[in-house]
Amino acid sequence: MVRELRRLLIAPERLAPLVALTGEEERYLTRVLRFCVGDRFAVIDGRGSLWTAVLGESASAQLEQSLEAPLERHMPPTPHLVLASAVVKRDFEVVLRMAVELGVDRLIPLLCDRTAVQGSLRLDRWRSIAAEAAEQCERLWSPQIQEPMTVHQLLALKDQQDAGLWMTTRRDGLPLLGSVLADLPLENLPGLWLACGPEGGWSPDEEQAAEAAGWEPVDLGPRILRSSTACVSGLSSLSSTRFERCGV
Repeated sequence: MVRELRRLLIAPERLAPLVALTGEEERYLTRVLRFCVGDRFAVIDGRGSLWTAVLGESASAQLEQSLEAPLERHMPPTPHLVLASAVVKRDFEVVLRMAVELGVDRLIPLLCDRTAVQGSLRLDRWRSIAAEAAEQCERLWSPQIQEPMTVHQLLALKDQQDAGLWMTTRRDGLPLLGSVLADLPLENLPGLWLACGPEGGWSPDEEQAAEAAGWEPVDLGPRILRSSTACVSGLSSLSSTRFERCGV
């Protein structure tokens, strides 16, 4: 029954027994969804909890459960899925939305040696898209969208206990991503990272630095894919493997 209710993501610091809605949230409920006073919907905090709420007057919503006892509460999924994706010229927002739908827990936009950015880096818009996608696909844990960084900053960021997989092409003898995932002890890993480069591929310096930092180069198969396609394909493999073996 709860799954059938439309969801609204409210930041934890804004939650109260009587939630004050922003103008944008009220417009979404009343004009887009055509809700009226008394209609019910779900409120999520992006940190694993869900309440049902009733739309009130004066841009407000009354929670039907106490803040301390939500209707649903889920632990964060493990291993944590991290996607480090090069910012591609036209498809990055599509990659972002699909990554959220596929279950990414943390997305890191990468500025690589061969990145060709078209327009400005719109972090606020990316986070807004991620929030909308989390609502749509009924996630209780919202992903973290980080500030863009370079490859060398990424390599310094990953914890040594996490597994890092480095998708690359045009190299003979690389193991397929699926084969590597099958051999990883996912149940004992805190985090599983996947890096996907730009349309022009990784630079030799980036490839060497990644392997020196302990990342394992992997291949997706015989075809050369667009960066956006590779990201979605690779993350889909991680997500389905985690669900099959860890149930999340």
